Amino acid sequence: MPTGENLNHAFAGESQASRRYLAFARQAARDGLANVARLFRAAAEAETVHALLELKTAGGIGATAANLETAIAGEAYEFEQMYPKFIAEAAAEKNQPAVEAFRWAMSVERGHHRLYSEALAAVKAGKDVAVDRLFVCDQCGNTVTAPEDICPVCGATRMHYIEVK
Repeated sequence: MPTGENLNHAFAGESQASRRYLAFARQAARDGLANVARLFRAAAEAETVHALLELKTAGGIGATAANLETAIAGEAYEFEQMYPKFIAEAAAEKNQPAVEAFRWAMSVERGHHRLYSEALAAVKAGKDVAVDRLFVCDQCGNTVTAPEDICPVCGATRMHYIEVK
């Protein structure tokens, strides 16, 4: 099924381009180039539109319970299999920054798994999840309902948490 594979490859590529362009936008803003940053953000949004269309066309979006089950499985794979392997390989290469980045991500993926599992239980009970506020640490991605003074994953201060609206 070449078209299905092509949709999945296109989704992956467009998703990566979107995130890459957002990273480029942040750098352009730090460099004082507001209009270049805006251009990168606009292109990132366009790439997101493409990715979402390709995911939808490939049948990758289902009912919320099914989407939560997919997310739970993906997060479990990341913290149980993918990141432990990546950490071991980075440690063998003595690449400490990569080890740290992978450890942070692995820890955060466990939290996502828990949050998605709670949401799935609520949805299966015919309710929305009882989470009114969510915050993300802009240093490691730690996702919480209430930020602590110090991020338990990376040690960043409370000011590094961004509320997700």
